Amino acid sequence: MLQTLMPKCWAIVPAAGIGSRMQSATPKQYLELDGRYLIEHSLLKLLEMDWVSEIVVAVAENDPYWPKLELSKNSRIKTVIGGSERADSVWNALLSIDERVEDSDYVLVHDAARPCIASDDLEKLYQTVINTDSGAILADKLSDTIKRDDGNSSILKTVPREYLWRALTPQMFSCALLKKALKKARESSSDAVTDEASAVEQLGLSPKLLQGRRGNIKVTTKGDLKLASLILLSQRETQ
Repeated sequence: MLQTLMPKCWAIVPAAGIGSRMQSATPKQYLELDGRYLIEHSLLKLLEMDWVSEIVVAVAENDPYWPKLELSKNSRIKTVIGGSERADSVWNALLSIDERVEDSDYVLVHDAARPCIASDDLEKLYQTVINTDSGAILADKLSDTIKRDDGNSSILKTVPREYLWRALTPQMFSCALLKKALKKARESSSDAVTDEASAVEQLGLSPKLLQGRRGNIKVTTKGDLKLASLILLSQRETQ
């Protein structure tokens, strides 16, 4: 019986940021969490997926931390110099694999500071994207009441939450689509591109929203580290 070949997927992890909101001298992707750096947790989750052919990590120029990591020598992980913005880092990573990637391949982009991504969410994203044309992202449908302020920390109005989602990562698209979207965004110098999906949206397409686990948090403050530790503990206990 012939085995069906699964579509090839490349992963990109932007890790060139300095994490200014963390108010730490160390970039947040290199803060320790349960004996590992944040970025190590994220990369190890991606390496568990046998359909991820290669991971490209975009790091800052002269990054002193990355070369010291054992994972930086992993045969499935490559490195590229990132840019000043997230989109620049993703673009540089795409260019670094341009001669080896096929337009029919897929690209997954994941934040280095989201160490709690669940394996089943990764599998769900992959299976969805290979069966759609516009890509998909993990997201969290909002359940809280949402307020809009007047610019002076006073409530202007309550915003209906029925159709509102919080964007997570990974976000995954065909390689050809993501390259086209980011190229157009770069040429137009659009400030509206805050993630990969927003670039694809500017092409007039509508990526799918997949409900992801709420524990897939982005570590932004020191308090988030404690929460992430509890989430990882819970994941280990339920495996």
